[in-house]
Amino acid sequence: MKQILIIEDDKNIAELERDYLEADGFSASIAATGEQGLKEALEGEYSLILLDIMLPGVDGYSICRSIREKKEIPVLFVSARREDVDKIRGLGLGADDYIVKPFSPSELVARVKAHIARYERLSPCGTAAGSRLISGELQIDIAARRVFVSGREAVLTNKEFDLLTFLAQHPNQVFSKDVLFDRIWGMDSIGETSTVTVHVNRIREKIEPDAQSPRFIETVWGAGYRFKGE
Repeated sequence: MKQILIIEDDKNIAELERDYLEADGFSASIAATGEQGLKEALEGEYSLILLDIMLPGVDGYSICRSIREKKEIPVLFVSARREDVDKIRGLGLGADDYIVKPFSPSELVARVKAHIARYERLSPCGTAAGSRLISGELQIDIAARRVFVSGREAVLTNKEFDLLTFLAQHPNQVFSKDVLFDRIWGMDSIGETSTVTVHVNRIREKIEPDAQSPRFIETVWGAGYRFKGE
């Protein structure tokens, strides 16, 4: 049975999420404070985390950042904050989705299922061992989900890795932000393709010798992005 962690200080919302998840065959635990949620997220074994932003103690953004430094599991923000800047910030920190309250419980469960399924398809057990993509000094180890630049490891979030790998698997092809959003995020969760730009910029900061003059991911103005293959 897959374990879900709910980090939510509103008891009614947390119990609603738990009840719907358990009715669909999941096991769900609730953490009501930021400190408790962060401890559970880092020490427990969960298939997915549902995370509120406004929490007592440690806020959701900080929790997401800490999780991404240690683990690669799906993280879904569930928040009453509906401004685009909040959504972009959350996704930029490595969250996999952003769901605005009030939400449809059945839709929430559907998104949980979809993200767990996507993560399992992209995890090492579903990839041939030893599969690597190499372009100059850049090496992408698909099986281990690790990226190296000139022998130095660049630590990418789950979505950053997926986006870089997709582009590298299709060298010299131009993909619009709409297409990349659909391929990597897969669901019309917020409909904001600007998150693609956020992720591309973060990838460049981690793998490019000069992020202002990118060598690997090129911007094709008015069209999208292209991975420059060798």
